[in-house]
Amino acid sequence: MAIYCGIAYRRKSFWCYRLLSTYVTKMRYLFELKEDDDACKKALQTGAFYLFHNLSPMLQKSEPQYLVPKYSLLELERLLGKLGQNTQRIEDSVLIGCSEQHDAWFALDIASLQKPEMETELRGSFMDLRKAFLQLNAKDVSLLSTAQALLRWHDAHQFCSRSGQPTKKNVAGSKRICPANNIIYYPQMAPVVITLVSDGPRCLLARQSSFPKGVYSALAGFCDIGESLEETVRREVAEEVGLEVERLQYSASQHWPFPNSSLMIACHATVKPGQTKIHVNLQELEAAAWFSHEEVATALRRNDSYTLQQNITPPLRLPPKFAIAHQLIKEWVENPACPSLPA
Repeated sequence: MAIYCGIAYRRKSFWCYRLLSTYVTKMRYLFELKEDDDACKKALQTGAFYLFHNLSPMLQKSEPQYLVPKYSLLELERLLGKLGQNTQRIEDSVLIGCSEQHDAWFALDIASLQKPEMETELRGSFMDLRKAFLQLNAKDVSLLSTAQALLRWHDAHQFCSRSGQPTKKNVAGSKRICPANNIIYYPQMAPVVITLVSDGPRCLLARQSSFPKGVYSALAGFCDIGESLEETVRREVAEEVGLEVERLQYSASQHWPFPNSSLMIACHATVKPGQTKIHVNLQELEAAAWFSHEEVATALRRNDSYTLQQNITPPLRLPPKFAIAHQLIKEWVENPACPSLPA
C-alpha cells in the first residue's frame, strides 16, 4: 500500500507543483525532475531550450545589451529537421532550472551543426561566455554559467573511470550511470578560496601574466584535500605573497565556470601591521602590491572603457562587476575594518 501511495503521489505531484510558486515547491519540483525520468520527459514537452555551440551560448543583439533566446520543443525540432539533424539529439539536453510557474529550462549544445548556418537560422550569434558576461544581466549570467558547466561535465565524463565502459546520463542530466557496474557519477565543483588581504588602510592586490593589462585582483587558489577553508586561506597567502594571515572573515560564494566548474569562496583577511613586506612567488604571480584606500576607490569609480595606449602604463584596473573579486574589493572600500574573526 505504501508503495502504491508513493507512486500515486509522484504522478500527482507534477501537476501540484505547477499550481504553486514558492521557493520550496520550486526546488522540490526540480528535485522530482532530476530523480524521475518520466516526469522529466513530460517537462521536456513543454519546456524551453537554451542553445550552445561548442559551449558558447546563442545570443541576440538588443540594445544596449544582448538577449538570451529560448526555444520551444517544436521550434527546436523544426530547426534540427531543417538542418538535416535527427531530433533524437534533444535527448542530450540537460536541465538547468525552471520558471516560477514551473516551466522547465534545458540547455543543448549543437556543436555538430555548422555554426554559420545556425546563426543565420536563429538570427543571432554564439558568443564566448566570458565576453557574454559583460553583455548580460545577473540572472542570465547565472543560468548560462550553470548550463555551460553541466554541458562541459557531460562531455568530459562519457566513460566510467572504473570499467572504461560508456556511461549514460539520466533524462535531466543530473548524473551519469555506468551500466556495467551501476556506479553513479554526479557533477562536481572544485572549491577555490579567493581572499582580499588588507592591513587596515591598504589592501593587497595581485596579477597573473594572463590578466588583461593593468588588471589586479584578490589572491585565489584551490583547496587541497584535507584542508579547511581557513587553512587554505592561510596557505595560499603564505605561498603567493609570503605573508601570515592574522584574522579572516567569510564574505560570500559564487559559481565560476572557467576553466572548469569551481565554487569561489570569498574571504577578507588581515595581516599584522608590522609584517606587511611582500615576497612574491613568481611561479604563481607576475606581481603583487599594496594599494591605498583612495587608489582602489578611484579604480572602482573609473570607467573601464578607456583605450589603452602603447607604452603608457594604465591606471589600476579591477575585475568586472560580475566577478566575486569585485564584490570583495567593493566591500573593503565601503568598510576597511570588515575582517573581524580569528583565522
